[in-house]
Amino acid sequence: MSSSTTATSTAATLVLDSGDNAWMITATALVLMMTPALAFFYGGLVDRKNVLNQLFLSFVCMGIVFVQWVLFGFSFAFGPPVSRGFGSFGDAALRFNQRLDEFYSPTYPLLTYAAYQGTFAIITAALISGWILIIYLFCLILYLKELLLVE
Repeated sequence: MSSSTTATSTAATLVLDSGDNAWMITATALVLMMTPALAFFYGGLVDRKNVLNQLFLSFVCMGIVFVQWVLFGFSFAFGPPVSRGFGSFGDAALRFNQRLDEFYSPTYPLLTYAAYQGTFAIITAALISGWILIIYLFCLILYLKELLLVE
């Protein structure tokens, strides 16, 4: 009887692993560095006079999306569920304190998981801004091709 009690009591408490936490923080930093790299990539697709604008657009995405993610994005995506697939605003502004979540972050703090997912929210907005640029360039190329075929 005592062995089953010990097994359930150890299963109820989560043990944080410093190695997992360090790896998640490293992965967060690597994904966060992808956004300026993406900005430089998109900067190579535009004219010289528009490079700074493209860099600025990606860096503004980093600021705005991060604030939105902290205020309500993480809570809506990963908070206590209201219905299937939608979270509530119970954890808005990252008010989850030291709550341990065995599903999303079994061996590292939930704040590390929130930062990791936030970096993907940031780079998604930067990708969308570059997608708009690529669509613009594609339409420009089609227009120029049409002009050349008409003459």
